Amino acid sequence: MSVLGPPPSSSADACLSIVHSLMCHRQGADNEGFAKRAIESLVKKLKEKKDELDSLITAVTTNGVQPSKCVTIQRTLDGRLQVAGRKGFPHVIYARLWRWPDLHKNELKHVKFCQFAFDLKYDSVCVNPYHYERVASPAATGGVLHPSSVCPRAGPPPLIKDEFVQDCLQIDLHPHADPYSQRRPVSVYPSMPLSPPGQHHSTAPYPQPVSNHPGATSVSLCPSVSLCPLVSVCLNLSPSLAGPEFWCSISYFELDVQVGEMFKVQSNCPLVTVDGYVDPSGGDRFCLGQLSNVHRTATSHRARLHIGRGVQLECRGEGDVWMRCLSDHSVFVQSLYLDREAGRAPGDGVHKIYPGAYIKVFDLRQCHRQMQQQAAAAQAAAVTQAAAVVGAIPGPDGVGGIAPAVSVCSAAGLGVDDLRRLCIVRLSFVKGWGCDYPRQSIKDTPCWLEVHLHRALQLLDQVLHTLPPREHAL
Repeated sequence: MSVLGPPPSSSADACLSIVHSLMCHRQGADNEGFAKRAIESLVKKLKEKKDELDSLITAVTTNGVQPSKCVTIQRTLDGRLQVAGRKGFPHVIYARLWRWPDLHKNELKHVKFCQFAFDLKYDSVCVNPYHYERVASPAATGGVLHPSSVCPRAGPPPLIKDEFVQDCLQIDLHPHADPYSQRRPVSVYPSMPLSPPGQHHSTAPYPQPVSNHPGATSVSLCPSVSLCPLVSVCLNLSPSLAGPEFWCSISYFELDVQVGEMFKVQSNCPLVTVDGYVDPSGGDRFCLGQLSNVHRTATSHRARLHIGRGVQLECRGEGDVWMRCLSDHSVFVQSLYLDREAGRAPGDGVHKIYPGAYIKVFDLRQCHRQMQQQAAAAQAAAVTQAAAVVGAIPGPDGVGGIAPAVSVCSAAGLGVDDLRRLCIVRLSFVKGWGCDYPRQSIKDTPCWLEVHLHRALQLLDQVLHTLPPREHAL
């Protein structure tokens, strides 16, 4: 189980759990091995400084939304930190790891409230990535300000390549950590209309706070985006393939019974909240409190009382999905992306997400690669099995092709339903399931969601169409 929040009792298990949690938020600039070594090194240094370790976890898991203190390590003689045989400035290493993968060493400036910033030359150096801002670096851009330097972004970089981002501008927005307290009718894609009057929601999927200064927050919005080239650049698809009308559909279950109709979220509404309240208007909120079930059990009734503000799902770029736990109680997520980030076998883990945590739960590129690999493997296994059955590939101890056919039957039996599971994220409110819990299946939990991601399903459909006709046996 991957844990985001308070560490378990065992010190070794606690460190391992924290490393896995922080790995889930890395931005992928460095290879996985280096990133893990860097995080392990930092967690080990902070093991005796619980307050600073808590500050690091808070800063990283909330993407800097919640204020955090300095996170310090000892300054070395030359000011650089060595990790896995590589040397670099410590504040730059961790800023690359959790905020800006393409960061240059001379592009950072500390925020005013950072007491141990690298430039202050103290014996201790703050490596909190949210205690630094990214600034323009003429040396790194040949004297021309790069769009990513003019409009610094906190958090993960967008899928949109820089060559398709023009007219980058800055606006000032007042910070708001509570998504219920304020709405921002700002569209990142002008070609996509805002919701009808009365359905206010934040349609800007990617503005992030540049710093933790009180007052107005500087946000970068890139309004002129060409969506068609994005498809071909990011996933090597046909530019003529239009995106889906809805980016996801959400089904609500109590035990093994679906309650209410499927809730679809339009593509021009990248933020959707699923909560326990009763507003029936829809739009960017799916309120579970309004749904009745004549067969509702006492267990489901009690669990529904604790859904509260629920969760917020955010679609970024072309189809990556992030989740924020707004509830006062943990939620439990089944996510192939988190399995990979935590070093677990696909489908092996149920990940506990603590209140206030903000974490990526789905990666479109990874999903696309997996569906291509699995579909190709199933096609190859089906061909091998067919050849074995007719005796073209006789087994060493079998008669004709019987033994080889048996050896490949599991791979050849991979079906469309198996591939479709790559495009689904499931989560349970309040109660977990799996090997670490009394409930073995999510269908044994009192209230849970199944989120179907339409862009991923669209890509799966294309992958299936590109396979030879034999694969239609799927």
